[in-house]
Amino acid sequence: MLGYCLKRTLAAVPVMVIVALFVFLLLRLSPGDPAAIIAGDMATPAQLARIREALGLNEPMHIQFFRWVGELLQGDFGTSLMSGLPVTTLMAQRLEPTVSLAVFSMLLSVLVAVPMGVLAAWKHGSLIDRVIMALSVVGFSVPVFVIGYLLIKLLAIDLGWLPVQGFRRLSEDGLWAFLEHALLPAMMLSTIYIALIARMTRASMLDVLGEDYIRTAHAKGASERRVLFRHALRNAGVPILEVIGTGFALMITGVVVTESVFNIPGLGRLTVDAILSRDYPVIQGLILVTSGVYVVINLLIDLSYALLDPRIRYR
Repeated sequence: MLGYCLKRTLAAVPVMVIVALFVFLLLRLSPGDPAAIIAGDMATPAQLARIREALGLNEPMHIQFFRWVGELLQGDFGTSLMSGLPVTTLMAQRLEPTVSLAVFSMLLSVLVAVPMGVLAAWKHGSLIDRVIMALSVVGFSVPVFVIGYLLIKLLAIDLGWLPVQGFRRLSEDGLWAFLEHALLPAMMLSTIYIALIARMTRASMLDVLGEDYIRTAHAKGASERRVLFRHALRNAGVPILEVIGTGFALMITGVVVTESVFNIPGLGRLTVDAILSRDYPVIQGLILVTSGVYVVINLLIDLSYALLDPRIRYR
């Protein structure tokens, strides 16, 4: 197990190097000038030249890249061109809203989608199955921002049950304030994942429910609930867990639309602001952290397979 973890970690190193090189070149070769954004429309060429010199943008591209990599190896993601704050400080300030919203959204997705998928598989071919699958198709098809605005219109404006926008930190404002402000964004963010997890759960359960040991469990007099959740769902859990893990990584890194709609000060909003202002260090740091999250979550998913299926061993 330890050797497998070490191999997977070492295999992630070239991936991160390629990501870093790609991001660096993409940002430098795309149109736009951070110096012009900082100086404003009325800046003179001399002022722009001084700003580029101060930011190191006049140096050859390979010098800029190797200097940046050297700083990364020391744990320094650089300093924001716009705010002058360290990139790590900016990301730390925005981390809690994004992570707490992603965890809450995925928890909501699993609690809703897994029972839906199990029920659809148990009632395979019935009206219940067709309704659940139809709802899944709707969840896949409707854009998340449309769902968000519909939820705002219904639950916040018409009924007045929930606030329209804003965010309350769990660490500062308590659980109830957090849930009150996070429920609408979580419902919007979890829609597509409820559809995805429900369909995967249904497909995995249908594969398992035809196995001999399921018929044996029925023959021994096991209850339907025990057969479904103790025998079938556990053996169908590997692909479901993979979808949940990948979805969680996507939630953390793909909350741009949700945070923009609900005015949440998370990493998604930070990404949008950094792109609009051509803040190279912040964009590079965010993409590298995103890539690292994917690597770590994929490793944890692979290791968790052995907990669900004892036949899986890592050597």
